[in-house]
Amino acid sequence: MTATESAGAPEADVWTDPAAERIATSATVVTAVRTVASVALAGVAAREGSLTLLVVALVVYWVGDMADGLVARVRGCETRIGAVLDILSDRFCAAAFYLGLMWLQPEMAAPVLVYLAEFMVVDCFLSLAFLAWAVRSPNYFYVIDRPLWLWNWSKPGKAVNSALFAVILLVTGMPWLGLVIALALLGLKCASLVRLARIGLPVPAR
Repeated sequence: MTATESAGAPEADVWTDPAAERIATSATVVTAVRTVASVALAGVAAREGSLTLLVVALVVYWVGDMADGLVARVRGCETRIGAVLDILSDRFCAAAFYLGLMWLQPEMAAPVLVYLAEFMVVDCFLSLAFLAWAVRSPNYFYVIDRPLWLWNWSKPGKAVNSALFAVILLVTGMPWLGLVIALALLGLKCASLVRLARIGLPVPAR
């Protein structure tokens, strides 16, 4: 299936511009700052035994993740390098938060470990798969396959994957409910992986 068959004529800025690729942009600076701040706060929260501070670390991660994407779009500095750094930084921030939560609330170990397997392994592979095509980031995967984009990188897809699990754990304090959500997310990501395998990852020519 071609891009135009999948989602109609793509926008011009969906595709990468090799000449614009660079590491240092205003967006990657925001990514670096929010990552350092979130991870540092999570570390202090674990040391001090403060759930409140740990939640602040999570909020810094989420707000910073929205901010670096906004800066990239507004300033016209969306790059594949920036997208990869954002994806990896998200995993670092999430790991710091969830390991801190598990440290403070050991009963959350099972749901947290299942979620980290989903987010840091399966979802990370899915998110980096955009590199097999010439799109700028997973945000534009709809030109490759719309269902995969809807499940994983549309705004609702991102919200479910990034926010739902944490909110459920923090609001309800129920490990079994968190485990159910984590397993459901893992199932969705595995289904996405199967669909991606059917599409196939193109291999660049020599």
